[in-house]
Amino acid sequence: MAKPAKLASPVNPGASAKEVLVIKLSALGDFVLALGAMKAVREFHPSARITLLTTPPFEDFASHCPYFDRVETDGRPATMKATTALLSRLRKANYDIVYDFQTSGRTKNYFTALSKTGKGPLWSGHHEKAAFFHDNPDRGTMHSIDRLAEQLAVAGVAPDGRWNVVNFPKPDLSWVRPKLRNAPRLQPAYFGLEEPYMLLIPGASEHREAKRWPVENYAELARRIADAGATPAIIGSKAEGQLALEIMKREKRVKSLVTRTDLFQIVTLAEKAAFVVGNDTGPMHMAAIAGAPGVALFATNESNPDHAAPRGPSPVIINSAPTLAELEVDTVWRSVLALGVLPA
Repeated sequence: MAKPAKLASPVNPGASAKEVLVIKLSALGDFVLALGAMKAVREFHPSARITLLTTPPFEDFASHCPYFDRVETDGRPATMKATTALLSRLRKANYDIVYDFQTSGRTKNYFTALSKTGKGPLWSGHHEKAAFFHDNPDRGTMHSIDRLAEQLAVAGVAPDGRWNVVNFPKPDLSWVRPKLRNAPRLQPAYFGLEEPYMLLIPGASEHREAKRWPVENYAELARRIADAGATPAIIGSKAEGQLALEIMKREKRVKSLVTRTDLFQIVTLAEKAAFVVGNDTGPMHMAAIAGAPGVALFATNESNPDHAAPRGPSPVIINSAPTLAELEVDTVWRSVLALGVLPA
């Protein structure tokens, strides 16, 4: 009996691709860490129409991002009817290739559904039947940026077949200010801030108390920072409102911007901030990518800094303890001093 013919390895269509889909559903930190990979996809497919499949919280931000031509926000349909509609639309779009940067059980199911007829698009992701299967058994413990870089290399999106420690798909937020024409609302003065100021990011997942540095510690750190001549400004969502109030009761020189900043303003405030101190949370990643030096606080019982540390063009010092209640103010203060960015 003749041996079956060996199937040819799939080839990324590259510059000839006409329709490309990128999937990234959440969360904020993971989304911004994927911006480098998204930029690499845009550059690798310069003539394609690139669609992002995401969720509503990222619609406005992604719609301004220069890497996408179209943004769809029903990536997590709530009903079977909505799921059917989504899959039908994805089939009709005739994508040449899909980059699954979410790589969840949900998106693996999307691959299965789109591939049933054998005519599905080329797929980059974590599915054993994908054309470009990222099968590294250690992918779950890799830093998001490193994991996405390796996934892109498997799909042929890398110079000379691989990225290295110098040349890798770095997340970039430099497009925010010019894209929004450096509007007045992007300036520190819009919030009544004068330089030098710094950003405090006391929030984290409400159900993971160990990841929140205690309010009294933030207040004491803010006092030392204010004494040194920089204004501490708190950023966060409605969920951080009470935290901000408690910090401000203890240190009157703190300014609260809680609920007042959108994602674009977080970026542009971070660009001009002297530095930032925050928990392991999305805005901390944004601030680091925007270029702010920083001190990031990690509860090692909850997450490993090696896998999730903020990365950016300026130094970010990691302070960690099993729970953040165990992390002393003096330790964080020494890290702030080590940044060398406080007023003389």
